[in-house]
Amino acid sequence: MCGRYVSAAKKSAISRQFDASPADTYELAPDYNVAPSKKVYAVMNRHDERELKVIRWGLIPSWAKDPKIGSRMNNARLETAAQKPSFRAAWKKRRAIIPADGYYEWYSSPVDPVTAKKPAKQPYYIHPADGSLMAMAGLYEIWRDPTVANDDDPEAFRWTCAILTTTSTDELGRIHDRMPLLVSPENTAEWLDPTNPAPAPELLVPAAPGLLDAYPVSTMVNKVSNNNASLIEPLPAE
Repeated sequence: MCGRYVSAAKKSAISRQFDASPADTYELAPDYNVAPSKKVYAVMNRHDERELKVIRWGLIPSWAKDPKIGSRMNNARLETAAQKPSFRAAWKKRRAIIPADGYYEWYSSPVDPVTAKKPAKQPYYIHPADGSLMAMAGLYEIWRDPTVANDDDPEAFRWTCAILTTTSTDELGRIHDRMPLLVSPENTAEWLDPTNPAPAPELLVPAAPGLLDAYPVSTMVNKVSNNNASLIEPLPAE
């Protein structure tokens, strides 16, 4: 799964790496504790152009009657996204890339055989070993708010997204069995192509072993209100 991530890179750097033109002038502040419902950057193909747009994390299907459903739609499992009613329309023609510096995952230690108590979960920061930005595969939707009468009202349409997850690989599997699906640079164009309803199977594979690095970080990240660069500092080695 992916419940928190880091988006600290500047908008200009994201635009360069993904060759995407900003769709608006809005720039997000560096966020070291991105959580569902927050505004995030998304790269998508719109009107034959690759755009970088600010949308909200937590997908609201176009048919939803209540936007609160988005609070439960921050992740979509790769294995079922193409069939699930909440995601299948977006899967066919509204695929995106969600840029990230890295993401957090929590490791659950085995229950202590003496005390029978389960230790507190240890957060890990997982990021590209080469320092580049992660290209997390995502889906996006556009929901029309029926309570807003005028289509020209900026609140009439809500743009939202979900992050696709897949099986973890190599050492990451011991931390958590799920991870974000990553899109490699050579597969970006095909993944974002809205005219292709069925991306090739070879695009849909976990990150190659060794691509990502992971280390334990402070439990301060557990609280969403904590948001600064110290969250990604590694804990001292024991």
